[in-house]
Amino acid sequence: MKIQFWSIGKAHDSDLKKSIEEFTQRVGRYYPVEWVIIAPPKNAGALQPDELKKREGALILDKLGKDDFLIALDEYGKEVTSEGLAKIIQTRANESTRSLVFLIGGAFGIDKTVLQTAAIKWSLSQLTFPHQLVRLILAEQVYRACTIIKNEKYHHS
Repeated sequence: MKIQFWSIGKAHDSDLKKSIEEFTQRVGRYYPVEWVIIAPPKNAGALQPDELKKREGALILDKLGKDDFLIALDEYGKEVTSEGLAKIIQTRANESTRSLVFLIGGAFGIDKTVLQTAAIKWSLSQLTFPHQLVRLILAEQVYRACTIIKNEKYHHS
């Protein structure tokens, strides 16, 4: 199984890039992993939020393969524990999922057409985080889940 982290927006923030790359490499010890940064639509700043989300949604759906298992990070999604995330990842691996995609939407969230496609809608927290920080949190939590699956000490060290 391959893990993909998708994010609408710009390249990793230079202040967070090293940490994001570190946790991405750590995930890579367990599964092939990659980041896919999806550039916002042209003239994004001139679009109304709903139109922007719709255009971002079209970009996402164009990239999504029919066998991809999509987990959309959404403020209205279900919160899960680190152990719960580990169980989700392990289940996907056991069921031979080809590609597990974690999606971070744009500044205004994820379009409803994409959310309807998502197998899981996951909320990291009821708090609001800067978009770039969510990338780091996601990579770290997936790494943590991998260590839980392998019963390694990181989770309680």
